[in-house]
Amino acid sequence: MIHRIASVSIVLAWCLTSSTLAGEDDAAAAERGRIALTLQGYLKPAWKDSTYRNVSRLWGNEKVPADLSDAGYAEVFSRRYGLHPAPYPNDGLPMGLRRGNGPDGSKTGIQIDCMVCHGGSIGGTSYVGIGNSTLDLTSLLQEMTQAEGRRLPPSLFVLNSVRGPVNAGMISAVLLALRNPDLSFRAFPLLLGARLPEMDTPPWWRLGRKSTMYYDGRTDARSVRTNMQFLMGEKTLKQFQELEPTFRDIQAYLKSLKPPKYPFSIDAAKSGRGEQVFAKNCVKCHGTYGPDGKYPNKIIELKVVGTDPARALGLSDRLVAHYNTTWFAADHPSDETMVGYQAPPLDGLWATAPFLHNGSIPTLKALLQSSLRPKKFKRAANTDFAHFDQREVGWKVEVIDDSAPSEKPQSFVESRSTYDTSRFGLGNGGHTYGDKLTDDERSDLIEYLKTL
Repeated sequence: MIHRIASVSIVLAWCLTSSTLAGEDDAAAAERGRIALTLQGYLKPAWKDSTYRNVSRLWGNEKVPADLSDAGYAEVFSRRYGLHPAPYPNDGLPMGLRRGNGPDGSKTGIQIDCMVCHGGSIGGTSYVGIGNSTLDLTSLLQEMTQAEGRRLPPSLFVLNSVRGPVNAGMISAVLLALRNPDLSFRAFPLLLGARLPEMDTPPWWRLGRKSTMYYDGRTDARSVRTNMQFLMGEKTLKQFQELEPTFRDIQAYLKSLKPPKYPFSIDAAKSGRGEQVFAKNCVKCHGTYGPDGKYPNKIIELKVVGTDPARALGLSDRLVAHYNTTWFAADHPSDETMVGYQAPPLDGLWATAPFLHNGSIPTLKALLQSSLRPKKFKRAANTDFAHFDQREVGWKVEVIDDSAPSEKPQSFVESRSTYDTSRFGLGNGGHTYGDKLTDDERSDLIEYLKTL
């Protein structure tokens, strides 16, 4: 079970900046990193090859014809679990799954790789590095395990209560609790006291601008080792050391990623006015953009930003202290002081909905006008542009009114799509800076944000 947990997101936060590479060396390292990330697996298989097809027997009313083509099956499998086509060679499997590395080096069995969380699509195009806003990781892990006739392990924490967010932080905390400072395995886990919530996956293309990483900004972005911690289900210290150069190349690749451009028309006059609104209200925290853009890398106190505090408060002092005794933190220890949340760069903002670190706000309009934020809603079924709101910039959602419950039968996807802001870590409060703007200023600002 440990290696299966570790597979959830091999490199959840490869938020790194290159410190020694330059010019052609950068390009060569990035290309090596692209190959290492997209064409190579690093964990043992979690399931047999046959399980990929056999799991459909658990899908109840969603009958799958036995003679369905591989491409057709990949489509229905992806729709159920919120996966996307791979924009690289992947044996016909959805992005996030790959043929495993067998003990003898053979490509047998199925494993999860980092793109299950860090690979998604928007408007029918898949991207490495865009957060997967439709993923239902709990259902994927549970049903693939059940399809092999194995018992489900006890649930130690909520992995995800709704499609999109994932609790990768607790995966890391559990794996770390099973290691001693020298990274030898423990028979019994340490009681580290972490309590982290599920969160949306941030885009990798922002990482090159940051000097600290993770939502709380407590880790130096130059660290390669911290991003290897999701391999703790299997790897020894020696294996980690051998893999570090490969992960350094992956760092260069992630730093090279760029966001997709906004694909619809932009009103130049509104955008120009919006840039002035942005300069007056947003630059201090989120920086400037364009060829000479500068990012301030500011960590904002919880009492100032006011967003759901569960992620910032969830790292216990014991967990941070234990992490800092290990090889992972030898070069770049984590900051032992919690301040709040890092105001992120906004490159490619339009493609990162829903917004805030927990994905609790469907559109930029609602982010900038807090009275519009729904308390309970169904997230979009997929990331096709049919569900994209060009005016408010974000996803069209169905607001749920508990006082008038619907009797309409729900599909499996619909039953797993309800976002409830009253749940632990999923609150949609805070970041109310846009409330003071006029309607025209807010509209102009949204138009400018499309250009980033």
